[in-house]
Amino acid sequence: MTIVTKPETEALIERHLQSGRFHDIDELLKRALGSLDEEAPPSAAAPDASAAEPNNLFDLFAPVRGLLTDDEIDTLFARNRSMSRPVDFS
Repeated sequence: MTIVTKPETEALIERHLQSGRFHDIDELLKRALGSLDEEAPPSAAAPDASAAEPNNLFDLFAPVRGLLTDDEIDTLFARNRSMSRPVDFS
């Protein structure tokens, strides 16, 4: 198989090979592709039929728990101050 890459990608591959950490390109690719498999979240396309219905909101949102940090959540749900209007209390 022939893989055509950009020059900067080839330089990155060469740098990793010259570091001595990998013996050849096959080892490098196997490690890189293996790490992708480890990082991939389980498929949510087919829900488990044996899974019980959630009894409360805590259980309902369990699959998405931990995907965002508190700061990211605050940013997402923060009020957009540029859209606010001045309030006149007189």
